[in-house]
Amino acid sequence: MQAMILAAGRGERMRPLTDTLPKPLLEVGGKPLIVWHIERLASAGISDIVINHAWLGYKLPEILGDGSQFNVNIEYSAEGETGLETAGGIANALPLLGSQPFLVINGDIWCDWNPLEAMEKVTHIENHPEKAWLLMVNNPTHNPEGDFHINSFGKVYDEGVPKLTFSGIGVYHPSLFMHIEKGKIAKLAPLLREAMANNSVFGQHYKGKWTDVGTPERLAQLDKELRTLK
Repeated sequence: MQAMILAAGRGERMRPLTDTLPKPLLEVGGKPLIVWHIERLASAGISDIVINHAWLGYKLPEILGDGSQFNVNIEYSAEGETGLETAGGIANALPLLGSQPFLVINGDIWCDWNPLEAMEKVTHIENHPEKAWLLMVNNPTHNPEGDFHINSFGKVYDEGVPKLTFSGIGVYHPSLFMHIEKGKIAKLAPLLREAMANNSVFGQHYKGKWTDVGTPERLAQLDKELRTLK
């Protein structure tokens, strides 16, 4: 199974930390945030990883290399300095991701979810009409209203209550992005809402540890928590 880590965001809310370093390379618990993802993927046996980059993107291959130091193979999808948004970035990387469903993880989150569970989601999408699977989490204080609703059958919809927060972790069929021209800017949420309207998205409510590292304060708090665990 292929995995993609999204690392092309500018990280405006993290400035000045991101003035000299891409947000996924900021350290928490003694290592770059993105390395937590890479090591977790490697532990799950997922060794083929694509990383997109934009702002200060050259620093990612400089630090991570080809992935051999983590026992994985990393390929990079460059988007220039401004980036293509989430869906545009995924569409741009499709030639590297192949024709089967793939796992995508936001590079600016931390989560203790086991990527090994994505294997069964890939198999489901290969054999069913659904185009996407989303990992949903409890609503954090900065997103109290949530994003999407999961019904009792595990289907995800834009409407309905209660709503949960999309974690930034999902499995997608490449056909979801086929109509996006390579190199074009496109957001993910509209694509997901369109698929939800066609009953093509399912999901899971995950109750483990998850942090959206969106501000210096949340970065510092996560760093403190991870160092305490050592």
